[in-house]
Amino acid sequence: MRIQDSGCGIQDTGTNDKELPRVSHSESRILDPALLQRVRWRSRRGLLELDIVLGRFIEAYYTRLDEKEKQAFEALLDMPDNPLWDMIAGRQEAMQGEQQALLEKIRAV
Repeated sequence: MRIQDSGCGIQDTGTNDKELPRVSHSESRILDPALLQRVRWRSRRGLLELDIVLGRFIEAYYTRLDEKEKQAFEALLDMPDNPLWDMIAGRQEAMQGEQQALLEKIRAV
């Protein structure tokens, strides 16, 4: 099969077609730009401090989190601003072990 796009000069002759590498479900969630955009949007907060810290954390570490850590992060994002900031600042304890470990990572940013 031969496909030619006269607008930008792209040609596909159909020869030497290689199958694209398969991506596992967990890897596809990491690479999904819509998911990452949704997390960025949910991280936007009324407290400037939270906005900055969460934004930096997402850019630096979010794609490296495993599924449990991502779920813990989603649970943190469900919290109101003031209690969440108190947890990040260390004035309030996290409720779960996963959250505590995740808060340490967020504080490191």
